[in-house]
Amino acid sequence: MSVELDFTVEKLGDCRIPSPIKLSRSSHDFMADYVDDDECVLFDIVAKTDGLKREFHPNEVLQRAGPREKIYFNPSKVHAGVVTCGGLCPGLNDVIRAIVMCLWYHYGVRRISGIRFGLRGLLPAYQLPAMDLSPDVVSEIHHHGGTLLGSSRGGGERISEVVDEIERMNLNMLFVIGGDGSQKGALAISKEAEARGYTLAVVGIPKTIDNDLSYIERSFGFDTAVAAAVRVVSGAHVEAHDAVNGVGIVKLMGRESGFIAAHTALAINDVNFVLIPEVPFDLQGNNGLLAHLKRRLVERNHAVIVVAEGAGQDHLAAAQERDASGNIRMGDIGVLIRDAAADYFKKENMEVNVKYIDPSYIIRSSAADPGDSLYCARLGTNAVHAAMSGKTRVLVSLVNNHFVHVPIKMATASRNSVDPESSLWRDVVNATGQPALMKN
Repeated sequence: MSVELDFTVEKLGDCRIPSPIKLSRSSHDFMADYVDDDECVLFDIVAKTDGLKREFHPNEVLQRAGPREKIYFNPSKVHAGVVTCGGLCPGLNDVIRAIVMCLWYHYGVRRISGIRFGLRGLLPAYQLPAMDLSPDVVSEIHHHGGTLLGSSRGGGERISEVVDEIERMNLNMLFVIGGDGSQKGALAISKEAEARGYTLAVVGIPKTIDNDLSYIERSFGFDTAVAAAVRVVSGAHVEAHDAVNGVGIVKLMGRESGFIAAHTALAINDVNFVLIPEVPFDLQGNNGLLAHLKRRLVERNHAVIVVAEGAGQDHLAAAQERDASGNIRMGDIGVLIRDAAADYFKKENMEVNVKYIDPSYIIRSSAADPGDSLYCARLGTNAVHAAMSGKTRVLVSLVNNHFVHVPIKMATASRNSVDPESSLWRDVVNATGQPALMKN
Protein backbone atom coordinates (compact mmCIF):
# COMPACT_ATOMS: atom_id res chain seq x y z
CA MET A 1 0.00 0.00 0.00
CA SER A 2 1.35 3.40 -0.98
CA VAL A 3 1.70 5.88 1.88
CA GLU A 4 1.46 9.59 1.16
CA LEU A 5 4.61 11.33 2.29
CA ASP A 6 4.19 13.79 5.13
CA PHE A 7 7.35 14.39 7.13
CA THR A 8 5.95 17.38 9.02
CA VAL A 9 7.47 17.46 12.51
CA GLU A 10 5.20 18.34 15.40
CA LYS A 11 6.43 20.59 18.19
CA LEU A 12 5.13 21.59 21.59
CA GLY A 13 5.55 25.34 21.09
CA ASP A 14 7.98 28.11 20.28
CA CYS A 15 11.57 27.82 21.43
CA ARG A 16 12.57 30.89 23.42
CA ILE A 17 15.25 29.65 25.83
CA PRO A 18 18.92 30.02 24.78
CA SER A 19 20.58 26.61 24.57
CA PRO A 20 23.38 25.93 27.07
CA ILE A 21 25.25 24.28 24.19
CA LYS A 22 27.51 26.96 22.70
CA LEU A 23 27.97 26.47 18.97
CA SER A 24 28.54 28.74 16.01
CA ARG A 25 26.65 30.67 13.37
CA SER A 26 29.74 31.51 11.33
CA SER A 27 31.66 29.64 8.68
CA HIS A 28 35.33 28.70 8.81
CA ASP A 29 35.67 29.23 12.59
CA PHE A 30 36.42 25.57 13.41
CA MET A 31 33.23 25.27 15.45
CA ALA A 32 30.17 23.17 14.70
CA ASP A 33 27.02 25.10 13.80
CA TYR A 34 23.53 25.04 15.21
CA VAL A 35 20.88 23.33 13.09
CA ASP A 36 17.81 25.26 11.98
CA ASP A 37 14.35 23.77 11.56
CA ASP A 38 14.31 24.71 7.87
CA GLU A 39 17.40 22.61 7.10
CA CYS A 40 16.13 19.52 5.31
CA VAL A 41 17.28 16.32 3.65
CA LEU A 42 15.75 14.76 0.54
CA PHE A 43 14.28 11.32 1.09
CA ASP A 44 13.94 10.42 -2.59
CA ILE A 45 17.32 11.14 -4.15
CA VAL A 46 16.92 9.00 -7.28
CA ALA A 47 16.65 11.10 -10.43
CA LYS A 48 16.48 10.60 -14.18
CA THR A 49 18.29 12.80 -16.65
CA ASP A 50 15.12 13.67 -18.52
CA GLY A 51 15.64 17.41 -18.29
CA LEU A 52 12.69 17.87 -15.95
CA LYS A 53 13.12 20.08 -12.94
CA ARG A 54 11.92 18.52 -9.69
CA GLU A 55 10.14 20.49 -7.02
CA PHE A 56 9.61 19.31 -3.48
CA HIS A 57 6.77 20.19 -1.16
CA PRO A 58 7.89 20.89 2.44
CA ASN A 59 6.07 17.72 3.52
CA GLU A 60 8.31 15.61 1.27
CA VAL A 61 11.64 16.53 2.87
CA LEU A 62 13.05 15.43 6.22
CA GLN A 63 14.03 17.85 8.95
CA ARG A 64 17.68 17.60 9.98
CA ALA A 65 18.35 16.55 13.55
CA GLY A 66 20.80 18.30 15.83
CA PRO A 67 21.16 21.01 18.49
CA ARG A 68 19.07 24.17 18.11
CA GLU A 69 20.15 27.65 19.20
CA LYS A 70 16.91 28.13 21.14
CA ILE A 71 15.23 25.33 23.08
CA TYR A 72 11.73 24.79 24.44
CA PHE A 73 12.43 23.32 27.87
CA ASN A 74 14.22 24.95 30.77
CA PRO A 75 16.85 22.31 31.62
CA SER A 76 16.61 22.97 35.35
CA LYS A 77 12.93 22.02 35.26
CA VAL A 78 13.22 18.92 33.06
CA HIS A 79 12.34 15.46 34.33
CA ALA A 80 13.17 12.98 31.58
CA GLY A 81 12.12 9.33 31.36
CA VAL A 82 13.88 6.60 29.40
CA VAL A 83 12.22 3.27 28.60
CA THR A 84 13.26 0.19 26.60
CA CYS A 85 10.44 -1.90 25.17
CA GLY A 86 10.06 -5.20 23.31
CA GLY A 87 12.70 -7.82 22.66
CA LEU A 88 16.40 -7.38 23.30
CA CYS A 89 18.71 -5.96 20.67
CA PRO A 90 22.43 -5.08 20.58
CA GLY A 91 22.99 -1.43 21.50
CA LEU A 92 20.20 -0.78 23.99
CA ASN A 93 22.64 0.14 26.75
CA ASP A 94 24.59 2.33 24.35
CA VAL A 95 21.49 4.39 23.57
CA ILE A 96 20.55 4.71 27.26
CA ARG A 97 24.07 5.88 28.03
CA ALA A 98 24.08 8.44 25.21
CA ILE A 99 20.76 9.93 26.30
CA VAL A 100 21.86 10.27 29.92
CA MET A 101 25.28 11.70 29.07
CA CYS A 102 23.84 14.30 26.70
CA LEU A 103 21.09 15.37 29.08
CA TRP A 104 23.49 15.60 32.01
CA TYR A 105 26.61 17.14 30.52
CA HIS A 106 25.30 19.15 27.57
CA TYR A 107 22.02 20.46 28.98
CA GLY A 108 22.55 20.22 32.74
CA VAL A 109 19.48 18.04 33.33
CA ARG A 110 19.68 16.33 36.71
CA ARG A 111 16.36 14.44 36.92
CA ILE A 112 16.52 11.40 34.64
CA SER A 113 14.41 8.35 35.46
CA GLY A 114 14.89 4.91 33.95
CA ILE A 115 11.53 3.17 33.55
CA ARG A 116 11.89 -0.50 34.48
CA PHE A 117 10.81 -3.39 32.23
CA GLY A 118 9.13 -1.46 29.45
CA LEU A 119 5.72 0.12 29.90
CA ARG A 120 5.15 -2.13 32.93
CA GLY A 121 7.28 0.37 34.81
CA LEU A 122 4.54 2.94 34.20
CA LEU A 123 1.73 0.70 35.44
CA PRO A 124 1.22 0.88 39.23
CA ALA A 125 0.02 -2.72 39.39
CA TYR A 126 3.58 -3.97 38.78
CA GLN A 127 5.14 -1.89 41.58
CA LEU A 128 8.38 -1.29 39.68
CA PRO A 129 10.21 1.76 41.06
CA ALA A 130 12.00 3.99 38.57
CA MET A 131 15.80 3.99 38.49
CA ASP A 132 17.68 7.25 38.98
CA LEU A 133 20.06 7.61 36.05
CA SER A 134 23.29 9.58 36.12
CA PRO A 135 26.70 9.35 34.44
CA ASP A 136 28.01 7.24 37.33
CA VAL A 137 25.22 4.70 36.77
CA VAL A 138 25.55 4.41 32.99
CA SER A 139 29.25 5.01 32.36
CA GLU A 140 30.16 1.35 31.75
CA ILE A 141 26.89 -0.18 30.57
CA HIS A 142 27.74 0.00 26.86
CA HIS A 143 30.22 -2.84 27.35
CA HIS A 144 27.34 -5.22 28.08
CA GLY A 145 24.48 -6.64 26.06
CA GLY A 146 20.83 -6.36 27.03
CA THR A 147 19.41 -3.33 28.81
CA LEU A 148 20.17 -1.87 32.22
CA LEU A 149 16.48 -1.06 32.60
CA GLY A 150 15.04 -4.43 31.64
CA SER A 151 12.42 -4.78 28.94
CA SER A 152 9.06 -6.37 28.29
CA ARG A 153 6.33 -6.54 25.69
CA GLY A 154 2.83 -5.17 26.02
CA GLY A 155 1.24 -2.36 28.00
CA GLY A 156 0.19 -0.43 24.93
CA GLU A 157 -3.44 -1.33 25.55
CA ARG A 158 -3.38 0.53 28.90
CA ILE A 159 -2.32 3.96 27.69
CA SER A 160 -4.60 5.89 30.03
CA GLU A 161 -2.96 4.25 33.07
CA VAL A 162 0.50 4.86 31.60
CA VAL A 163 -0.18 8.58 31.18
CA ASP A 164 -1.64 8.73 34.69
CA GLU A 165 1.73 7.54 36.01
CA ILE A 166 3.65 9.93 33.75
CA GLU A 167 1.64 12.76 35.31
CA ARG A 168 2.29 11.48 38.83
CA MET A 169 6.02 11.39 38.09
CA ASN A 170 5.82 14.82 36.48
CA LEU A 171 7.76 13.67 33.43
CA ASN A 172 7.93 16.23 30.65
CA MET A 173 9.91 14.20 28.13
CA LEU A 174 9.91 10.48 27.38
CA PHE A 175 12.47 8.62 25.29
CA VAL A 176 11.02 5.38 23.91
CA ILE A 177 13.58 2.86 22.65
CA GLY A 178 11.65 0.23 20.74
CA GLY A 179 10.33 -1.14 17.49
CA ASP A 180 7.07 -0.86 15.55
CA GLY A 181 4.69 -1.79 18.36
CA SER A 182 6.58 0.28 20.93
CA GLN A 183 6.55 3.36 18.72
CA LYS A 184 2.82 2.98 18.08
CA GLY A 185 2.48 2.94 21.87
CA ALA A 186 4.64 6.06 22.11
CA LEU A 187 2.37 7.81 19.62
CA ALA A 188 -0.70 6.82 21.64
CA ILE A 189 0.93 8.12 24.84
CA SER A 190 1.62 11.46 23.16
CA LYS A 191 -1.95 11.77 21.89
CA GLU A 192 -3.41 10.92 25.30
CA ALA A 193 -1.15 13.49 26.99
CA GLU A 194 -2.19 16.13 24.45
CA ALA A 195 -5.87 15.34 25.01
CA ARG A 196 -5.34 16.01 28.71
CA GLY A 197 -3.47 19.26 28.04
CA TYR A 198 -0.32 17.75 29.54
CA THR A 199 2.97 18.92 28.01
CA LEU A 200 5.08 15.91 27.09
CA ALA A 201 7.76 15.53 24.43
CA VAL A 202 7.82 11.95 23.11
CA VAL A 203 10.88 11.01 21.08
CA GLY A 204 11.60 7.52 19.78
CA ILE A 205 14.83 5.73 19.00
CA PRO A 206 14.13 2.97 16.44
CA LYS A 207 15.00 -0.43 17.87
CA THR A 208 14.13 -3.27 15.54
CA ILE A 209 16.76 -5.87 14.89
CA ASP A 210 14.89 -6.86 11.71
CA ASN A 211 15.47 -3.38 10.23
CA ASP A 212 11.80 -3.20 9.24
CA LEU A 213 10.70 0.30 10.31
CA SER A 214 9.91 2.52 7.33
CA TYR A 215 12.10 5.54 6.55
CA ILE A 216 14.76 4.17 8.88
CA GLU A 217 17.86 3.57 6.79
CA ARG A 218 19.44 1.34 9.40
CA SER A 219 18.15 0.33 12.78
CA PHE A 220 20.74 0.14 15.55
CA GLY A 221 21.89 -3.36 16.40
CA PHE A 222 21.43 -4.57 12.83
CA ASP A 223 25.12 -4.58 11.92
CA THR A 224 26.03 -6.35 15.16
CA ALA A 225 23.34 -8.95 14.47
CA VAL A 226 24.71 -9.59 10.99
CA ALA A 227 28.26 -9.90 12.32
CA ALA A 228 27.14 -12.41 14.96
CA ALA A 229 25.08 -14.31 12.41
CA VAL A 230 28.09 -14.56 10.09
CA ARG A 231 30.04 -16.35 12.84
CA VAL A 232 27.19 -18.83 13.32
CA VAL A 233 26.82 -19.48 9.60
CA SER A 234 30.57 -19.99 9.35
CA GLY A 235 30.28 -22.77 11.93
CA ALA A 236 27.34 -24.29 10.08
CA HIS A 237 29.39 -24.27 6.89
CA VAL A 238 32.28 -26.10 8.56
CA GLU A 239 29.89 -28.71 9.98
CA ALA A 240 28.28 -29.21 6.57
CA HIS A 241 31.54 -29.23 4.60
CA ASP A 242 33.21 -31.82 6.80
CA ALA A 243 30.35 -34.33 6.76
CA VAL A 244 29.02 -36.73 4.15
CA ASN A 245 26.27 -34.80 2.37
CA GLY A 246 26.30 -32.27 5.16
CA VAL A 247 23.48 -29.72 5.42
CA GLY A 248 23.72 -26.75 7.76
CA ILE A 249 20.46 -24.94 8.48
CA VAL A 250 20.59 -21.63 10.36
CA LYS A 251 17.42 -19.78 11.37
CA LEU A 252 17.85 -16.04 11.82
CA MET A 253 15.60 -13.20 12.95
CA GLY A 254 13.20 -11.68 10.46
CA ARG A 255 9.47 -11.99 11.14
CA GLU A 256 8.29 -10.00 8.15
CA SER A 257 11.53 -8.77 6.61
CA GLY A 258 14.53 -10.82 5.51
CA PHE A 259 17.25 -8.20 5.78
CA ILE A 260 19.42 -10.03 8.33
CA ALA A 261 19.32 -13.26 6.32
CA ALA A 262 20.09 -11.43 3.06
CA HIS A 263 22.97 -9.37 4.47
CA THR A 264 24.44 -12.36 6.30
CA ALA A 265 24.50 -14.41 3.10
CA LEU A 266 26.29 -11.64 1.24
CA ALA A 267 28.75 -11.03 4.08
CA ILE A 268 29.95 -14.64 4.32
CA ASN A 269 29.35 -15.87 0.76
CA ASP A 270 29.17 -19.52 1.92
CA VAL A 271 25.37 -19.78 1.83
CA ASN A 272 23.61 -21.76 -0.88
CA PHE A 273 19.96 -21.03 -0.14
CA VAL A 274 18.40 -17.99 1.55
CA LEU A 275 14.72 -18.13 2.45
CA ILE A 276 12.95 -14.90 3.42
CA PRO A 277 9.31 -13.91 4.08
CA GLU A 278 9.14 -11.76 0.95
CA VAL A 279 9.87 -14.58 -1.50
CA PRO A 280 7.58 -17.67 -1.55
CA PHE A 281 8.99 -21.14 -2.10
CA ASP A 282 7.84 -24.73 -2.41
CA LEU A 283 9.39 -27.56 -0.43
CA GLN A 284 8.41 -30.42 -2.73
CA GLY A 285 8.35 -30.77 -6.51
CA ASN A 286 11.01 -30.49 -9.18
CA ASN A 287 11.49 -26.77 -8.58
CA GLY A 288 11.08 -26.96 -4.81
CA LEU A 289 13.77 -26.39 -2.19
CA LEU A 290 14.40 -30.07 -1.45
CA ALA A 291 14.96 -31.03 -5.09
CA HIS A 292 17.41 -28.16 -5.50
CA LEU A 293 19.10 -29.17 -2.25
CA LYS A 294 19.57 -32.71 -3.57
CA ARG A 295 21.16 -31.39 -6.78
CA ARG A 296 23.51 -29.26 -4.73
CA LEU A 297 24.57 -32.24 -2.56
CA VAL A 298 25.17 -34.44 -5.60
CA GLU A 299 27.39 -31.76 -7.11
CA ARG A 300 29.23 -30.43 -4.04
CA ASN A 301 28.56 -32.80 -1.10
CA HIS A 302 27.48 -30.01 1.25
CA ALA A 303 25.01 -27.11 1.51
CA VAL A 304 24.14 -24.25 3.84
CA ILE A 305 20.60 -22.90 4.19
CA VAL A 306 19.81 -19.60 5.95
CA VAL A 307 16.14 -19.08 6.73
CA ALA A 308 14.47 -16.02 8.24
CA GLU A 309 11.99 -16.88 11.00
CA GLY A 310 9.02 -15.53 9.07
CA ALA A 311 9.76 -17.35 5.82
CA GLY A 312 7.52 -20.10 4.50
CA GLN A 313 4.73 -19.64 7.01
CA ASP A 314 2.29 -20.94 4.40
CA HIS A 315 3.84 -24.38 4.97
CA LEU A 316 2.84 -24.29 8.64
CA ALA A 317 -0.49 -24.35 10.41
CA ALA A 318 -2.03 -20.89 10.62
CA ALA A 319 -1.05 -19.25 13.89
CA GLN A 320 -3.88 -18.56 16.32
CA GLU A 321 -1.98 -16.88 19.16
CA ARG A 322 -0.36 -13.48 19.54
CA ASP A 323 2.35 -12.33 21.93
CA ALA A 324 2.02 -9.41 24.35
CA SER A 325 3.04 -6.98 21.61
CA GLY A 326 0.28 -8.21 19.34
CA ASN A 327 2.61 -10.09 17.00
CA ILE A 328 1.40 -13.38 15.57
CA ARG A 329 3.25 -16.32 17.09
CA MET A 330 4.86 -17.89 14.05
CA GLY A 331 5.53 -21.54 13.46
CA ASP A 332 9.13 -22.76 13.49
CA ILE A 333 10.11 -22.88 9.83
CA GLY A 334 13.64 -23.99 10.69
CA VAL A 335 12.45 -27.16 12.41
CA LEU A 336 10.04 -27.82 9.56
CA ILE A 337 12.80 -27.64 6.95
CA ARG A 338 15.09 -29.81 9.10
CA ASP A 339 12.46 -32.52 9.46
CA ALA A 340 11.30 -32.25 5.84
CA ALA A 341 14.87 -32.67 4.62
CA ALA A 342 15.38 -35.75 6.81
CA ASP A 343 12.17 -37.35 5.51
CA TYR A 344 12.88 -36.44 1.89
CA PHE A 345 16.38 -37.91 1.79
CA LYS A 346 15.27 -41.03 3.66
CA LYS A 347 12.75 -41.65 0.89
CA GLU A 348 15.47 -40.91 -1.69
CA ASN A 349 17.67 -43.50 0.06
CA MET A 350 20.41 -40.88 0.28
CA GLU A 351 22.59 -40.37 3.36
CA VAL A 352 22.58 -36.83 4.75
CA ASN A 353 23.88 -35.18 7.90
CA VAL A 354 21.66 -32.27 8.88
CA LYS A 355 22.71 -29.76 11.54
CA TYR A 356 20.13 -27.19 12.68
CA ILE A 357 21.16 -24.03 14.57
CA ASP A 358 18.90 -21.31 16.01
CA PRO A 359 21.16 -18.60 17.51
CA SER A 360 18.46 -15.91 17.78
CA TYR A 361 18.61 -15.19 21.51
CA ILE A 362 22.40 -15.30 21.59
CA ILE A 363 22.51 -12.69 18.83
CA ARG A 364 19.85 -10.49 20.42
CA SER A 365 21.70 -10.37 23.74
CA SER A 366 25.09 -9.49 22.24
CA ALA A 367 26.87 -6.25 23.09
CA ALA A 368 27.03 -3.77 20.23
CA ASP A 369 30.08 -3.82 17.99
CA PRO A 370 32.05 -0.54 17.58
CA GLY A 371 30.12 0.55 14.49
CA ASP A 372 26.76 0.08 16.18
CA SER A 373 28.01 1.60 19.41
CA LEU A 374 29.01 4.76 17.57
CA TYR A 375 25.67 4.83 15.77
CA CYS A 376 23.76 4.40 19.04
CA ALA A 377 25.68 7.25 20.62
CA ARG A 378 24.68 9.61 17.81
CA LEU A 379 21.05 8.45 17.78
CA GLY A 380 20.73 8.98 21.53
CA THR A 381 22.37 12.39 21.43
CA ASN A 382 20.19 13.61 18.57
CA ALA A 383 17.09 12.30 20.36
CA VAL A 384 17.95 14.55 23.30
CA HIS A 385 18.43 17.58 21.01
CA ALA A 386 15.00 16.87 19.51
CA ALA A 387 13.24 16.63 22.87
CA MET A 388 14.92 19.70 24.33
CA SER A 389 13.78 21.76 21.35
CA GLY A 390 10.19 20.64 21.87
CA LYS A 391 9.94 18.16 19.02
CA THR A 392 7.47 15.38 19.70
CA ARG A 393 6.04 12.24 18.06
CA VAL A 394 9.28 11.81 16.13
CA LEU A 395 11.96 9.17 15.70
CA VAL A 396 15.60 9.96 15.12
CA SER A 397 16.79 8.27 11.95
CA LEU A 398 19.68 8.20 9.52
CA VAL A 399 18.60 8.92 5.94
CA ASN A 400 21.04 9.45 3.10
CA ASN A 401 23.84 9.73 5.67
CA HIS A 402 22.13 12.54 7.60
CA PHE A 403 20.46 12.32 11.00
CA VAL A 404 16.86 13.43 10.63
CA HIS A 405 13.51 13.58 12.40
CA VAL A 406 10.90 11.11 11.12
CA PRO A 407 7.31 11.42 12.38
CA ILE A 408 6.38 8.23 14.24
CA LYS A 409 3.14 7.97 12.27
CA MET A 410 5.19 7.71 9.05
CA ALA A 411 7.69 5.18 10.42
CA THR A 412 4.90 2.89 11.63
CA ALA A 413 2.47 3.29 8.71
CA SER A 414 4.01 0.36 6.84
CA ARG A 415 6.81 -2.19 7.23
CA ASN A 416 10.15 -1.99 5.45
CA SER A 417 10.87 -5.19 3.56
CA VAL A 418 13.24 -6.73 1.03
CA ASP A 419 12.10 -5.99 -2.52
CA PRO A 420 12.54 -9.25 -4.52
CA GLU A 421 13.24 -7.12 -7.60
CA SER A 422 15.86 -4.96 -5.88
CA SER A 423 19.62 -4.98 -6.33
CA LEU A 424 19.99 -6.42 -2.80
CA TRP A 425 18.02 -9.57 -3.59
CA ARG A 426 19.62 -9.81 -7.03
CA ASP A 427 23.03 -9.87 -5.36
CA VAL A 428 21.86 -12.53 -2.88
CA VAL A 429 20.62 -14.78 -5.69
CA ASN A 430 23.88 -14.28 -7.58
CA ALA A 431 25.99 -15.01 -4.48
CA THR A 432 24.13 -18.18 -3.51
CA GLY A 433 23.45 -19.53 -6.98
CA GLN A 434 19.91 -20.43 -5.92
CA PRO A 435 17.03 -20.10 -8.38
CA ALA A 436 15.34 -16.71 -8.39
CA LEU A 437 12.08 -18.44 -7.48
CA MET A 438 11.67 -21.98 -6.14
CA LYS A 439 8.03 -22.44 -7.08
CA ASN A 440 6.60 -25.22 -9.23
